[in-house]
Amino acid sequence: MMPNMKSDRNIDFLYEIGSLRNIPRAWQQILTGKVQNISEHLFRVTIIAWMIAIAEKADTEKVIKIALIHDTSESRTGDIAFMHRNYVVRHEELAEADIFKNTLLEKEAKSLLKEYTGRTSLEARIVKDADNLDVDLELKELSKIGDSGAIGMQKQHRPTIRAKKLYTKTAKKMWDDIQKISPNGWHETLTGKWVQSKKSAK
Repeated sequence: MMPNMKSDRNIDFLYEIGSLRNIPRAWQQILTGKVQNISEHLFRVTIIAWMIAIAEKADTEKVIKIALIHDTSESRTGDIAFMHRNYVVRHEELAEADIFKNTLLEKEAKSLLKEYTGRTSLEARIVKDADNLDVDLELKELSKIGDSGAIGMQKQHRPTIRAKKLYTKTAKKMWDDIQKISPNGWHETLTGKWVQSKKSAK
């Protein structure tokens, strides 16, 4: 007797979401340092969005949900960078519909993704701000190791993001802080305290 091969869409979905960790961000093509995969990007965007939501007094639960799923279509479409957009057409809405079809999340995900795409709410705009800020954090990290592509993008392209692409005051403040704060600042502070405590103990 053949085993029952009927698929449970909820479990299929979870495996598919897991596969996002195997998809690198498209700008790996021009950056020499190792870039985030899609799962890593989704995680930090969610944390950033959560922080902005608190500061902007938005619906935190909605923000977190949108952030977690905002790039799920890339499981089927892949990621593309700005230079690819002149040559590639991605059917993102179709991919989103098929990914969530017949899962417990289908109805809510469809509504949230429509909101995000249209930037029709404060929560959707917050997630887009977080999406942009994650780019700047990663560029700063890559610049620290001397990635010339990241350094060039920081100088030539990203300054326009603050003025033209960020929606919230909180995100603009965070963008300014990202430019000033070292990616290793948190670690250097902890190390300094540890060294000082060792000296004091002698």
